[in-house]
Amino acid sequence: MHAVTLRVLRPGLHTTVQDLGRHGSQHLGVVPCGAMDAVAHRMANALVGNGADAAALECTVIGPELLFEQAALVALCGAAFEATIAGAALPQNRPVLLAAGARLRIGRTLRGARGYLAVTGGICVPAVLGSRSTYVPAAFGGLEGRALRAGDTLTLDAAAPALSAARFSRLENTRTAAGFASTAWQVSAMTLPRGDSISVRAMEGRHYAQFDAASRRAFFGESWRISQDSNRMGYRLAGPALVRRGAGDLLSEPTCLGTVQAPSDGSVIVLMADHQTTGGYPKIAEVAGADVPLLSQVAPGGMLRFERCSVEAAREALRRQHATIDTIVNSINLQYRS
Repeated sequence: MHAVTLRVLRPGLHTTVQDLGRHGSQHLGVVPCGAMDAVAHRMANALVGNGADAAALECTVIGPELLFEQAALVALCGAAFEATIAGAALPQNRPVLLAAGARLRIGRTLRGARGYLAVTGGICVPAVLGSRSTYVPAAFGGLEGRALRAGDTLTLDAAAPALSAARFSRLENTRTAAGFASTAWQVSAMTLPRGDSISVRAMEGRHYAQFDAASRRAFFGESWRISQDSNRMGYRLAGPALVRRGAGDLLSEPTCLGTVQAPSDGSVIVLMADHQTTGGYPKIAEVAGADVPLLSQVAPGGMLRFERCSVEAAREALRRQHATIDTIVNSINLQYRS
């Protein structure tokens, strides 16, 4: 049996292999990693009939150019990209059956920052500590622990071509174009920013009361700009300098996705998917889990405001989000079972 592969002709700005992360080992110093926008990642996998944790490609701001050497069922979700097949626009947020030899060009984003390209059967790279996610700072996971490069070859499931055709044949309301076929229906882009600035719900952090009154007002009252030196580890925010009263040293303690730290220089950092496992900076807030995917879709230069919420409200928002996703995924799965 011939290997089933796709070739990287152009890598894009920062394209990595990601699944939903390696969880359960943070107490050992192992970073969770995983897709920055777990909602878009799950939608892309559902659209091609994969399980939620299959490995996909995370494309950042400028996507790659890929050659599919065999037929493949793909889906691109998340940010709205300039993406084409043989000069025709690639339909996003829906399953697309590519012909053998298709060249998929994913250019710049038109809105949002990160897209997820899922392929039936997933990207077949070795699992490291239970996950295929790439962690670039420590060079493990994904493809050799790094972002993709021109000339790379990614292995797909050996059954992917036959499985792709079989799955697509079960779908309703399909349309054919030059070099690919797709559906007339699509899923909604749940995490795509709708304007120039977003609102992110956040709870007061462990050290919120230690900041002076002006800093507390500024945190929830002012707008913040995502700095150019932001990345998958954390978003640095430009805005008012925050002052902690009686600033003394803090013991290093566990951190989590969405923790908002305020170092002694008065800056603000929101920890993202590749965040460190512990930290000693004061925690002024914690971003609600339901809003982390939305935050991940804002590129450097984008604006945000923090909206105060309670733990109960954050928990309910996450419950509602999961319920919505489950409903959409279940409706897609019904088509593949028909």
